[in-house]
Amino acid sequence: MSLHPALEQADVLIELKRYDEAAALLGRRLAEDPEDIRAWVTLGRCQVAAGRVEQALESLGEALQRAPEDIGALCMQAQALRRADHLEQPERWRKAEASLRQALRVDPHNSFAHALLAEFLMYYPTRRLEALDLAKEAVRLDPESVDAYQALWRTAGAIPETETYKWALRQVLRLEPTNNQALYLVSMQEAHKPGTTAAQAAAVYADALAAAPDNTGLRHDLDRATYRLLRGIRWLALICVAAAGAMVDLFPQDGEVARDLPVPLGNRLWVLVPMTAVWGFGAWRRYRRLRTGVQLNVWSLVRRGRWARVVLAQAAWAMLCALLISQVPWTERTVPQTLFWAGLAPTLATVWFDRKKTR
Repeated sequence: MSLHPALEQADVLIELKRYDEAAALLGRRLAEDPEDIRAWVTLGRCQVAAGRVEQALESLGEALQRAPEDIGALCMQAQALRRADHLEQPERWRKAEASLRQALRVDPHNSFAHALLAEFLMYYPTRRLEALDLAKEAVRLDPESVDAYQALWRTAGAIPETETYKWALRQVLRLEPTNNQALYLVSMQEAHKPGTTAAQAAAVYADALAAAPDNTGLRHDLDRATYRLLRGIRWLALICVAAAGAMVDLFPQDGEVARDLPVPLGNRLWVLVPMTAVWGFGAWRRYRRLRTGVQLNVWSLVRRGRWARVVLAQAAWAMLCALLISQVPWTERTVPQTLFWAGLAPTLATVWFDRKKTR
């Protein structure tokens, strides 16, 4: 049976989140034909999406008064009831379960009703095994249903049944590659595998974000992984400070003959070679191997994030100290020793302090 054109137009408006326009259109349709069950159900769906739960329950009540066994009305009523606070209004959750049980009596092979009931029961710890069985049945009834696999991953995750949870997530992405929540959860799994580097985690998040550019969770985690990358460059600068200090022999041991100052020009120039190698292999080569999305996010984070700029400033300050220590022909050790601690101590202290920002 084909839908009335007004209902098709209302569905489009609801997808575009233009709820007021959809509700007005449906109101006109119901004024023409108050017995149009699909119009009442669509109006209820519109009101649920707009957060008008009480109005939705009234609309769906009208639909069920005219057709008590309408599957769409029963399922939508359960979804509207679910929006109520189940701690303060447990009777609404019992009524929602009753609606779904009725839908399954009317149509025992309805995959969506199985999936929706599974998600309801998941919130009751003592009924999670039943919820998992219902979700598995939903998948069996419709192996191409995103709703069924979503119910399966949620119920499996609540138990937890790890392998089923991971499999269901992969199936959701097979059917709907841009599913925001599934992308986020799968990316979290990949990025938090033991041994995953900051660069690898950033690449995982960047790939997922390319498929779902509006996902704020992925954006936040990409920023966090990028910040971990930036933190690493401070260690490169500290290595250079240590190399400069060793060349000048800043802290000779008791009983040892200290190196004569000033250090010869050849030695001062030679220490630039390992410093260049440290930055070439540790930073530039690593940066060039990053995905384009991660490279762009590095500079974006530097512009947006205060701590990202602090990290770069600290690395630059430490390198300045390293160059002053190694390239100036010092005749005594007091000033280069001061520069050594000035480059080392503040950065090391901050490395410990901002570690929590990468968690």
